[in-house]
Amino acid sequence: MEDWLRTAPGQYLLAWEQQQLDRIVADLFGFHALQLGLRELEGLRSNRMPHRWTASTLPGEGQAALVLDPTALPFPEQSLDLVILPHTLELSADPHATLREVERVLVPEGRVVICGLNPASLWGLRQQRAHLYRRMGFEKWFLPQAGEFIGYWRLRDWLRLLSFEVEGGRFGCYRPAVDSERWLHRFAWMDPAGDRWWPIFGAVYLLVGVKRVPGMRLIGPGWKTARARGAQAVPSASSGRVSPFAEFNGSVPPESKE
Repeated sequence: MEDWLRTAPGQYLLAWEQQQLDRIVADLFGFHALQLGLRELEGLRSNRMPHRWTASTLPGEGQAALVLDPTALPFPEQSLDLVILPHTLELSADPHATLREVERVLVPEGRVVICGLNPASLWGLRQQRAHLYRRMGFEKWFLPQAGEFIGYWRLRDWLRLLSFEVEGGRFGCYRPAVDSERWLHRFAWMDPAGDRWWPIFGAVYLLVGVKRVPGMRLIGPGWKTARARGAQAVPSASSGRVSPFAEFNGSVPPESKE
């Protein structure tokens, strides 16, 4: 995987994933975040959580100081607020066990961000053709031989079985499976066209899941209640319950809170 990421298509894929992760994790709040796998990608660089770790899943991968078994993470239950899995499930010997372990260590309302290669894409079709060539005595791989594709809709089903709610997803990298940087540049027009006309056929996808716990109710910090009582605000008959996260998106002015 490391060698392939140094190629022109590998750099193209990394650039798209880096841009998406920078945008997504910048506004995710909490205390503890973990990126598991693919150290060539700085998935947590725009995140502001005070405790952030980037770990490898294979000894010697990217000369990582921290190497973890994705099916047996050394974290207590409900201790992480964010886990990023950049192609980790594809390279895992047991992706189901990896997802179960991620669900175990995430706090309620914690998020998992997953990057994966899309089998229903031009890149996926070329890789399937490479399998055929191999049976005929030729080896002509485009993507790394290690790992196995996990389809976007299949992964959504896996997450639902583990009580995750899919918060969002996006596809990207619509250019053909070519090795040349020059030809990749010539097909740059396919990225905006793909986003508009065939969005589910991108070579890579990114998916965000939220861990939901049935029957759980979020309670705001005590100092908010004390401040509200001191202000003696008059409740409105039509006012409903306000999410404790409303203040972060500016939808509820602080002075109108009860």
